[in-house]
Amino acid sequence: MDVLPLLLLVAGSAAVAGAARRTPVPAPLLIVAVALLVSYVPGVPAYELDPDVVLPLVLPPLLYTAATDSSYLDLRAQFRPVALLSVGYVLFATLAVGWAAYLLVPGLPLPAALVLGAVVAPPDAVAATAVARRVGLPSRLTTILQGESLVNDATAITAYKVALAAAVGEGATWAGGIGEFLLAAVGGVAVGLVLMIPIHWLRTHMNEALLQNTLSLLIPFVAYGIAEQFHASGVLAVVVVALYLGHRSWEVDFATRLQEEAVWKMVAFVLESAVFALIGLQLPVVLKGLGAYEGTTAAWYALALFLVVVATRFMWVYPATFLPRLLSARIREREANPTWKAPFIIGWAGMRGVVSLAIAFSVPLTVDGGDPFPERNLILFLTFTTVIGTLVVQGLTLPPLIRLLKLPGRDTQAETLAEANAQAQASRAAEERLDGLLADERNALPPPLAERLRSVMERRRNAVWERLGAVNPVTGETADDTYRRLSREMIGAERDVFVKLRDLRYIDDEMLRTLLRRLDLEEAAAYREAA
Repeated sequence: MDVLPLLLLVAGSAAVAGAARRTPVPAPLLIVAVALLVSYVPGVPAYELDPDVVLPLVLPPLLYTAATDSSYLDLRAQFRPVALLSVGYVLFATLAVGWAAYLLVPGLPLPAALVLGAVVAPPDAVAATAVARRVGLPSRLTTILQGESLVNDATAITAYKVALAAAVGEGATWAGGIGEFLLAAVGGVAVGLVLMIPIHWLRTHMNEALLQNTLSLLIPFVAYGIAEQFHASGVLAVVVVALYLGHRSWEVDFATRLQEEAVWKMVAFVLESAVFALIGLQLPVVLKGLGAYEGTTAAWYALALFLVVVATRFMWVYPATFLPRLLSARIREREANPTWKAPFIIGWAGMRGVVSLAIAFSVPLTVDGGDPFPERNLILFLTFTTVIGTLVVQGLTLPPLIRLLKLPGRDTQAETLAEANAQAQASRAAEERLDGLLADERNALPPPLAERLRSVMERRRNAVWERLGAVNPVTGETADDTYRRLSREMIGAERDVFVKLRDLRYIDDEMLRTLLRRLDLEEAAAYREAA
C-alpha cells in the first residue's frame, strides 16, 4: 500500500473516532458506518485487508494493551466462565456454525464449512470492551468479556488451521487436531511464562523512561514472533506476558508509567480506529469476488448465518452459566445465584471484528491439485456480513438493552469509599515514615518545607473523601473539583507569564520548556482525569 492511502486511512479513522466521542454512538460503529459509505466514493483507493499484516502487526499490540489494562486477579477469579467462553464456546461455535452452513449452502463441503465456522467463531476484543466500558456494565461482566476476548482468538486460529488442513487435503484427523490445539495452547503459555520474567527484569533495570518505553513497544511483537516460530500460539504468549507486566507495573519508575500510559493510549486509539475503518472499506473487495452468487441468494445466506451465529452463542451461554451450578455444590456456595439477565447480555455482546476478516482473507485460493478452494468468495462474503451485522445490530442495541433490563451498573459510591479508605491507610503509613525520617538529624528540614510535605500528604488524603461530600450549590462542583479548577487557573497564569518573558527575550526557549514541564507535572498532580 502507498504511503498516502495509509495516511488517509489513519487520519480519517481518527477523525471519525474523535467525532464519535461527541455522539451517543460507540466509535467502532460510527467508523464502520462511515467507512462503508466512503468505500463507494469515487477516487477512494482499494484497501484490501492483508492477513500477513493484521495478524502479526496489528493484533499483538491490541491484545497487549487490552491485557495490561486487565486485572490478573479478577481474571483468575472468573477463570471458569472465561475459559468456557474463550475455549468451549469458540470450539462449539466452529462446529455448530460450520454444520449449519454445510446444510444451508448447497455444494459447500463440510471441511470448507468448518473453516467458515472457525472464522466467525471468535467475538472481537476491541468491539466488546469498547461497548462494555461505554455503557458501564457491571465489573464482573466486563471482566468476563475482556477475558474471553483475550484468549478466544488463539482458539479460533488453531481451529481454523485444523479445518483448513482438512479442506485442502492434508489429511487432518481428530487426534491430530487435538494435538495441534494442545501444542498451540501449552506452547503459547509456556513461551509467555519463559519471556515474562526476563522482560520484566530488563524493564526494571533500565534507567531511562525512553528506553523502557521503546522496549514496551517491542514486547508484543517479540512475544508473538517467538511463539509463532515454535508453532505455538502467539496470541497466548502476548496475553501471558502482558498480564504479568500489568500486574507488576508498580515496580517500574513513575516516569515510565506516565509515558507508557500515554504512548499505549495513542497506539491503541490509532490501531482500533484504523481496524474498524478497514472493516467497512472491505465491502467493494468482498462484493467484487462474490461472482456467481445472485444478490438475493447471497443475502439470504448472510441473514441465515447471522441468525445462526447469534443463536449459537445463546445456546452455549445459558447452559454454561447454569449447568455448573447444578452440578457443583461448591459453585453454588461460592457464587451468587445469577439471573437470566447477565447471561443474556453476555450472549448479545458477541460482536465479531477484524480478526475474523483477517482469517477469512488468509484462506488460500487453491487446494491440493491446484483446484480453487471451494466457495472461498462466499466464505469471505458471509464473514463480512456477519461482522457488519453483529457490529451494527448488536452494537447499536446493546446500550438500550442494558438500560431496559436495568442491570446494576458500577457502584461508584462504593468504589470511591474503597479508594478513600485505601488512601487513608497509605497516608498513615506515609506520615509514620515521614516522622521517622525527620527524627534523624541527617534529614533535618526547615519547618516550612517539612510542613509542605505534610500538607501535600494531607491533600491526597482529603481529596477522595471530598468527592463523597456535598457539592457547591452554585457550580455543582465538589470541593475537590473546585480545587483542581483553581489550581489550573493559577498554573495557567504562570504559564502566560513564562511565554511573555520568552517573547521579550528575557528567557530563552530551552528555559521556557524547562519551566513549562515543571508546570505540566504540577498540573498533572493537581488535576487527575476521571477515566
